[in-house]
Amino acid sequence: MVREKAKELCAEKVTAFNHCCKETGFLMVFKCRDQNAALKECLTVHYRDSALFEECKQEYIKEKLEYQRTGVAAKNRSQKLPTSM
Repeated sequence: MVREKAKELCAEKVTAFNHCCKETGFLMVFKCRDQNAALKECLTVHYRDSALFEECKQEYIKEKLEYQRTGVAAKNRSQKLPTSM
């Protein structure tokens, strides 16, 4: 969860790195070092953010309790059940 939220918060840097990789192809290892370093730095800042960690922890606990209550995983909860069988 923290990784996904960090990617959302660093969306600009993720986009810049992806664009660089698509443009340079196999040479991305050498030509995209600056974008990769900026992306890693941004992600690391968010990984170490205790407030973000607590937010994700509370969300995880909420999902876990909901799963224990219903027996339906969070990713399957949004699917509609058939109305007729």
